[in-house]
Amino acid sequence: MKPLEDIRILAIEQYGAGPFGTLHLVDLGAEVIKIEDPATGGEISRRIAPMRTEGDSVFFQTFNRGKRSIALDLANDSGRAVFARLVAVSDVVFSNLRADVPGKLGLCYADLAAHNPRIVCANLSAFGRGSREAEPGYDYVLQAETGWMHLTGEPDGPPAKSGLSLVDYIGGLVAALSLTAAVHAARRTGRGCDCDLSLYDAAVSMLTYPAAWHLNGDVPALPTRHSSHPSVIPFGAFPTADGWLVVACAKEHFWRRLTVAVGRPGLAEDERYRDMEARLRHRDDLMAALDDVFATAETAHWVKVLKEHGVPCSPVRTVAEALEDPYCAARDMLVDLPHPHWGRLRLPATAVRVGDARPADTAAPALGADTGPLLRTLLGLSGEGVAALRAAGAFG
Repeated sequence: MKPLEDIRILAIEQYGAGPFGTLHLVDLGAEVIKIEDPATGGEISRRIAPMRTEGDSVFFQTFNRGKRSIALDLANDSGRAVFARLVAVSDVVFSNLRADVPGKLGLCYADLAAHNPRIVCANLSAFGRGSREAEPGYDYVLQAETGWMHLTGEPDGPPAKSGLSLVDYIGGLVAALSLTAAVHAARRTGRGCDCDLSLYDAAVSMLTYPAAWHLNGDVPALPTRHSSHPSVIPFGAFPTADGWLVVACAKEHFWRRLTVAVGRPGLAEDERYRDMEARLRHRDDLMAALDDVFATAETAHWVKVLKEHGVPCSPVRTVAEALEDPYCAARDMLVDLPHPHWGRLRLPATAVRVGDARPADTAAPALGADTGPLLRTLLGLSGEGVAALRAAGAFG
């Protein structure tokens, strides 16, 4: 058994943040049932290009493999009644909607506790409940809002976002952790709760030590040349004769090894560079000297030499190069699954690891694909009962 096989989650989720979080729970064994609005064609990411077909896309598959789908109209009385019965046999109602919407849709603990006192109601929004709860927001907006873009890029360049939607993904992971903890508490106490989660909170929490330096010492948080570490030198990217190289000397012995590897052992004895604090004071001189050294040979040469000397380093790769590395497959970081339109899909796995549990390797469902089977299995409805609900508009 996978560790979360006894958890059932009703997910009213969209795009990346929410689905990324619940995907990790799927890989840990949780049953995640997407509640999708048939009036809108289901979750919006089903229609994201490129690589899309009718009602499906590779983007949607990336975040929703292994899940199930029920098409349900929550504005319809019959649909709402079905939802209430599903709540009674589930552990979590999870959504990533604007913070004022769950209250309007009746997705909060006060609305659903009568159907299941142990239900956990978790919502991941842009800004959380409060004065900004009605304000929409997305990853890009939050990277700008919380200082991330100010820290990213070159000092003399424009502000830049991270290459991936990291606020979304961090928010999803925080939501997954929070709702799992809430289920654990609900099983102990018999009472569920609301979990008010936000991308804003996740992004601010990730400011970590730059925030602590500012709050306690008024140390400015600024972008650094070539993505170098703000205080550990050398730790960043260097141009080589044919590309870029990242070197990470997070400890003194790595720095000493680096000087030997590049044929400049005298640098380690130079008073300007004798320890981390000295190197920080003279970072411009040292970085310029290392730029000159690394420019004399190709990236592959430096990676070989540095690794032989035990210095943490890597070439700056493209996404394609990273995925084609045999080590990626050796670590089971790719999932291969059958798909009715594309034949086979290869998707990135999640990084969760518990024992020998394997990631879910079934494709994301078509809209409403599991409506009948799940209602029969979970609620004991007959084929006639499902047909009657369909006629009443419960499924759109």
